[in-house]
Amino acid sequence: MASRLIYSMSVSVDGYIADREGGFAWTPPDEELFRFHLDRVQGLGAYLCGRRLYETMLVWETDPSLRDGEDRNTFADVWCALPKVVFSRTLAEVQGNARIAQGSVAEEVAAALDTTGKDVEIGGAGLAATAVEQGLVDELRMFRHPVIVGGGTPFLPPVTETVPVELIETRRFGGGVIYERYGRARQG
Repeated sequence: MASRLIYSMSVSVDGYIADREGGFAWTPPDEELFRFHLDRVQGLGAYLCGRRLYETMLVWETDPSLRDGEDRNTFADVWCALPKVVFSRTLAEVQGNARIAQGSVAEEVAAALDTTGKDVEIGGAGLAATAVEQGLVDELRMFRHPVIVGGGTPFLPPVTETVPVELIETRRFGGGVIYERYGRARQG
């Protein structure tokens, strides 16, 4: 099976990944969901992210207090080892196993997919919006949390054409989180 580009984020019932103030305190995973994320990230070959997501996730590389337990220690190890490409107009340098993107979104996606036999994930609303608009995303994965935030950063950008998708998988986690996995619908 070919490597896929996957856009995956936690999302509110009304479709936002962050609230009107940019917060997402309503998204912490319980142990079951955390282990699911660990398994998912262990299967990735690379991660493409925007600056804000990179800075949010950097704590896994810099804060030893997050390594409080076997699963969290393993996640930190996996995250640190995962090659990351950071899209930013403001950062001059990045830390760890990361580099600043030099090419366009399409070029960097193609390069990441070509260098691994594993799936590649893309995160950050603005970056993912560009990839969705360009038809580069193969799967959408939402972790829908039981909260309505009423505005903020949407999971998906407005589109100018209908994008048919098909439901591949759903799963319910403790705390009421619903995992939804969609793939691009096959034409013909």
